[in-house]
Amino acid sequence: MCDDELIPPRADLTEDQWLRADPALAEGPVGERVSQMRAPRRRTVLGGVVAGAAALTALGGAQTPAAAAARTGKFPLPTAPNRAGEYAVLLTGDAGTGEEAQHAVAAAAREVCRAEGVGLAVGLGDNIYENGPESADDSEFRTKFEDPNSGVDLPWLMVLGNHDCSGLIPGSGGDPSRGDREVGYAQGSPRWYMPSRYYNVALPATDAPGADPLVEFFALDTNPVSSYVVQTDPHYRWNGPYMRDQRAWLDRSLAASRARWKIVLGHHPYLNNGKHGSAGSYDGFVIGNYTSGIHLKELYEEVVCGRADVILSGHDHTLQILEPTARTRGTRQIVCGAAAKSGDGKAHFDHPSTWQNFSDHGFMVLKVSQRAMTVEAYTVDVATRTARLAHRTRTASRPVHA
Repeated sequence: MCDDELIPPRADLTEDQWLRADPALAEGPVGERVSQMRAPRRRTVLGGVVAGAAALTALGGAQTPAAAAARTGKFPLPTAPNRAGEYAVLLTGDAGTGEEAQHAVAAAAREVCRAEGVGLAVGLGDNIYENGPESADDSEFRTKFEDPNSGVDLPWLMVLGNHDCSGLIPGSGGDPSRGDREVGYAQGSPRWYMPSRYYNVALPATDAPGADPLVEFFALDTNPVSSYVVQTDPHYRWNGPYMRDQRAWLDRSLAASRARWKIVLGHHPYLNNGKHGSAGSYDGFVIGNYTSGIHLKELYEEVVCGRADVILSGHDHTLQILEPTARTRGTRQIVCGAAAKSGDGKAHFDHPSTWQNFSDHGFMVLKVSQRAMTVEAYTVDVATRTARLAHRTRTASRPVHA
């Protein structure tokens, strides 16, 4: 959630209880959203019409790179490091507004990607504001993802954010099943990579057959353990079968990985100096099974910390490169959620940081080689659509984790 959105009056309410607890929510933008959610879904139909019209237009004129890629399949995952001996990865988060700031950040990132040999991108959640898509062919996939990222013709590793999985209340995360629509969309988009709600992707150190991975990404669905409301579907409850299966998969996959660099992707951060705070006390809540994120904190501490090199997150609309500490057992937290919205201009907490920015829009580029991992943070001037390299952090390689 951001400045113009909502914080629940109490921890661990259902959406209906939340609306009853604050009747004023039934008025204004939230009330309008509730009415829209309960009305027949016209946007789903329009999505199919728009997609069909776009296809006919492409067939009748010059093919764009994206249209050509759609005919031949998805943009391929890189199979070997670039000429510099590294994988360069674009990092964005909280991007899916379809508004000018998103287009400006994407335009600036496009130029950096060309200059830096970027071969992969990451979207850290809140891909479709405000409540996620209405179907797997919703027109908002085009207006809030494909159009802004035109020219960034790469595979995008996507994770689910709270806005992608919301019910009546924008950003509540109260309907995780909506995330299945984004998995469905991945089947037809050349860019959008989301084979399932959580997954891993390993990139080899060389193009030789059987080469160990240089880097492996582990994409999580953090919503069922950090929603602003209670999960009413037993499958998605914090201790339900979905989270038990996801935790077992993550534990098993991290243990089995032979990658030199292990990177966990999750919309909600473990540590965070922005206004939302850290897992276990999100937005000042310290009780309950959901709003505080206490069970996500447990997942990060018991399964991820000390085993992954980095946790990449969005959720807070800021840019932060935090220091690895004894608490994190050497795992670094990075927050990169300023691709369409910006923060409130100040730090709210004091976790040790290498660099942080709470005011500007921006993105990051992650580079990994056998020798080092480098994170480059860019701020973007929205008016001119230009990026400025604001900070660079380099971490020397360490032995592969046990």
